[in-house]
Amino acid sequence: MTNEQRSYNQYCPLARTLDILGARWTLLIVRELLSGPKRFKDLQEALVGIGTNLLSTRLKEMESNDLVFKSKLPPPGVAAVYELTEHGRKLDETLLSMMRWGIPLLEKAKKANEHVRPHWLLYGMLSTFNPSLAQGISETYEFNVGGEVFHMRIHEGQVTGDMSKGHNPDLIWVSDSEHFMALAFGLTTPQKAFEDGAVKTGNVEMIERMLRIFDPVQC
Repeated sequence: MTNEQRSYNQYCPLARTLDILGARWTLLIVRELLSGPKRFKDLQEALVGIGTNLLSTRLKEMESNDLVFKSKLPPPGVAAVYELTEHGRKLDETLLSMMRWGIPLLEKAKKANEHVRPHWLLYGMLSTFNPSLAQGISETYEFNVGGEVFHMRIHEGQVTGDMSKGHNPDLIWVSDSEHFMALAFGLTTPQKAFEDGAVKTGNVEMIERMLRIFDPVQC
């Protein structure tokens, strides 16, 4: 444990967890690594506002606490990357639960100094997935939001998502993040989004079904 880390000095699982995860930026680093290994530069670009020294410190702390480890990309790649350990990947459901709790907080307008990355929207949508409304549906939704592409696949009441194009997507959505969030929070309608050209493949009914399955209001 480094000098920057403080302990609650309580023999309690929550206190022990907060000793490790409570430092500023730690959980956001985990968020970035949930989608796969990242170079130091990738993390620095995604975590706008974190200094080089602080990021190095946090990663060292996370290595010592068995959350991340360093590896090298397979050939022809040569860059060193950070990725989550098996223990670190177990935070997946915890972070999705925290995102689900925080979804209603996004109803307030984005501040001028707040940053947004489209892949954060993927995690947000996955956190709102309602399996009971997805029974009998087998569809793939692909989104190009602000130039970043991600997709979600629904099959047999389960969902998977990744930062990549979907295979034969049933719905393809293209817009900036503002229009995407407007749809998610009901500030625009599926019909209006369709008429504005955000839907490149699919129809209004499919958008409405997707919104029922991934409904931020249910959070």
